[in-house]
Amino acid sequence: MIEVLKPGLETTVQDYPGRKGCFGYGFAPSGPIDHWSFRLANLLVGNPVSAAGLECQFIGPTLRFGRDAVIALTGADMGATLDGTALPLWQSLTVYTGQTLVLGAARLGARGYIAIDGGIDTEPFLGSRATYSMAGVGGLDGGALKAGQHLPLGAPRRIAGRRVRAAARPSIATDRQWTIEVVPGPNDDWIDETGQRRFLESEWKLSARSNRVGFRLEGPEWSFADKAIHKAPEHGSNPSNTIDHGYPIGAINLCGQTPIILVNDTLTLGGFINPYTVISAAFWKLGQSRPNEIYRFKAVTVREAQALRREIDALCGEASLEPT
Repeated sequence: MIEVLKPGLETTVQDYPGRKGCFGYGFAPSGPIDHWSFRLANLLVGNPVSAAGLECQFIGPTLRFGRDAVIALTGADMGATLDGTALPLWQSLTVYTGQTLVLGAARLGARGYIAIDGGIDTEPFLGSRATYSMAGVGGLDGGALKAGQHLPLGAPRRIAGRRVRAAARPSIATDRQWTIEVVPGPNDDWIDETGQRRFLESEWKLSARSNRVGFRLEGPEWSFADKAIHKAPEHGSNPSNTIDHGYPIGAINLCGQTPIILVNDTLTLGGFINPYTVISAAFWKLGQSRPNEIYRFKAVTVREAQALRREIDALCGEASLEPT
């Protein structure tokens, strides 16, 4: 077991790729937002990339280990220490029974990941241990960690002394600027040419009113195509309204004039249009961006999006590791 001494801001148990196949029943996939860093953490400690680990948002937890373990820290730099000694990111190392791991506020990036050999062995819900807090399912008691809880662990693997090659790690922006790739659709034809050009040429600020359901953006106003303005009354009165339909993960959901990127814990459907969709290969950037940082969107084709995803998937393998 691992004892939670301090939970951090919002630390949750997640697994990869999350709760797939259940969206139609109202359960979002959940899972890590930065799936690239998460998978590399698991590989470092000898776990399958799918094993359950911890996602730490903005401020990490303080944990006391009840057995010897091998751990790896990836993603955001949270100034981790073990019994007061600073720990490196992107490599696996041994922690002994009774030692205390402390993660503080993120100094670079937004979400840190902790993998433990054997994985976190909580009870699965619908085939996944990923926490879906809105429904109170998965993870440990269905929500973010709390002080005094204990995390059960799987059988140890004892693989330490490895690190991720520098070229295989995601590069977290230091200038507070992010280029986010999107594909048009499913409702891009509801936005006129001027509005689409404005979206792709403008800067958008990530609002502090964001969470694992949606990332709210602040920026210029949208303008709409004729079909959004002159439509049947059942579509609703606002140009961004339409008949309720399913939402894809990553959709940029236009609520009036406010775009919201629908991320891992999002809603399954609703009555707003989705002019663009963030590609899965760009989700690690969403996961590592912080409020008030700037997004610029770049349109890519579906084929280009698939190629970018294959590049990341290829880096999430044993060939990306080397001995320390």
